[in-house]
Amino acid sequence: MEKVFTIIKRVIITILMLYALNLMISSLNIMIPINIINVAFVTIFGIPGILTLAILVLVL
Repeated sequence: MEKVFTIIKRVIITILMLYALNLMISSLNIMIPINIINVAFVTIFGIPGILTLAILVLVL
């Protein structure tokens, strides 16, 4: 049961981090969508996952 709470906590933190990143880069007219795929990717990979998504948004 403790692992379930840990996973839920990481997902919530991931959503908040993506939201904060979107607020910071909104002046550049760039947005990373908060969807299940992006949340899962960042939950698994952490900060490098956020950086990868940001680079992908800039390149594509």
